[in-house]
Parts: sequence; C-alpha cells; structure tokens
Amino acid sequence: MSTTNLLRLILLAAIWGGSFLFMRIAAPVLGAAVLIEYRVLFASLFLAVIALILKKPLNLRENWKHYLILGLFNSALPFLLFGFAARTLSASLLAVLNATTPLWGTLIAAVWTRHMVSAKVMLGLLMGACGVALLVGFDHVSSKPGAGIAIAAVLFAAFNYGVASNYAKQAKAVEPFANAHGSMWASTLLVAPALPFFPVPGEPTMGIMAAVLALGILCSGIAYLLYFRLIQDIGPSSALTVTFLSPLFGILWGILFLGEHVGWYTFVGAAIVITGTALVTGFRPNFGFLKKQPAA
Repeated sequence: MSTTNLLRLILLAAIWGGSFLFMRIAAPVLGAAVLIEYRVLFASLFLAVIALILKKPLNLRENWKHYLILGLFNSALPFLLFGFAARTLSASLLAVLNATTPLWGTLIAAVWTRHMVSAKVMLGLLMGACGVALLVGFDHVSSKPGAGIAIAAVLFAAFNYGVASNYAKQAKAVEPFANAHGSMWASTLLVAPALPFFPVPGEPTMGIMAAVLALGILCSGIAYLLYFRLIQDIGPSSALTVTFLSPLFGILWGILFLGEHVGWYTFVGAAIVITGTALVTGFRPNFGFLKKQPAA
C-alpha cells in the first residue's frame, strides 16, 4: 500500500465516519425521508456529472433491474433506517452499530448457502453480538424514548448492507462506477414515494442544508469514487480496512462537533465489535507499506 493509498483510506474512513455526524445534525429537522431523498439525489447528480466527464454509460436497458435491487438494499432502505434512527441515537452509537455490517453479511451467506461457519467465524459473530449488547446496555442514549426502535432500525440497516453485499457477489458483473451511479438514481426513485408519509418536522437553515449537501456529495458521491479507486489499486480485502476505521472517526466527530458524551463502554464495545468483524472477515493487517522500499 503506497502512502497515497494509505491517505485515501484514512480520508475515506473520515468521510464515512462523518456521514453519521451530518445525519445527526439534519435528521431531527428534515425527517428521514426528505433527508435521504436529498442525499441520494445530490449524489446522483454529482455522479452524473462525473459520468459525463469520464464518458461512463449506465446501460439502463440491460441493468435497470440490477440497479433497483442494489439501490434498495444498499442505499434506499438502509439510508432511511439510519435517517430515522439519527433523530434519537448519537453519531457515535450509529457509527459503531454500523460496523456490524460484515457480521450480518457473513451470517446471511452462511444461511443462504447452508454452509456451517468455522469456529473462528462463530467466535467473531458472538463477539460482535457482545459488543453491541455492551454498547446498548451502558449507553445513556439507549434509555431515551424510542431508542429501542432506533437501535433495531440501525441493526436492520446493517442487515440490509449484508444482503446487498451477498447479492453483489451473485449478480452479473457491472462496472463499479456504474453500480454506484445507477444505484443512486434507483434509490432516488425508491425513496420518493415515502416523502408524503414523513413531513418535515422543522424549518431547515443554511447550516442544515450544508450538512445535507455534504452528506450527498461528500459522503456518497466522492466517497464512492475513493472507495472504488482503492479497490482498483489495493484490492477489496485491503479496502475493507475502512470498516474498522470509520467507527473511530464517527466517535471522534461526535465528540468534537456535537459534544457527545463517550464513556469507557463506547471504546470497549467498539473494540469488541471491530475485533469480531476482523475474525469473521479473516482480515489480517498488512504493514508492508511501512517498510522502506529499496532504491531503484
């Protein structure tokens, strides 16, 4: 991993960790549906401009069903669930619970293929469950009215990400940028019918709209470009490192910008969830990039 790609990885983790901050800021004012419709629409428009510049077609006639399925499980539904939960839960708790995504993905794959998981993977799943239980049990936010439903919503959002990852493995091969671009437009269409059922609770300010713009363009559009560039340069396994880094940034941004209280249980719970995720995914850190390269 070159220094440039290492910086890209850290930047991507910081951006995706920031998505929970922006949702926490905007969701109580805009509500889940309007917030997410803005998010996917801004991301779609941004990626459309990039697609025009790079001359990357969507091939809608061939791939529209694929985009709809991917958009539903990888964006529309989980984004709505996160938007709903962000009205109640802290950015820190949202970020750590989101880190359970690989655990759900592995569990879904095991059930779908009827393949018994190894002892190491089972240990990782149990650790992930224990980490979530620790967070929920000790975090004062979990005692707020509606927190139980919000926590369930976040875990179901992570479950949907797991569904999307398993679907992507079985689906026909589509160019990664087209997947991001097409699924964002599909999400825009899928979220739209929910708008009449979720009225805007408050009056959005310029700051709120700036958070929404950052959520759409930065955390969805630019983040996708960074992520797919990393997959191309260092491979999907190394790019998976972002799963372990983004919760740390989610906690950091919550402390710095929202003044969230973070106790020992947040760090211990996050460490347990991340360790469990590493066991489940078989992730092994590679510090080869730290070695000095020989002179040419």
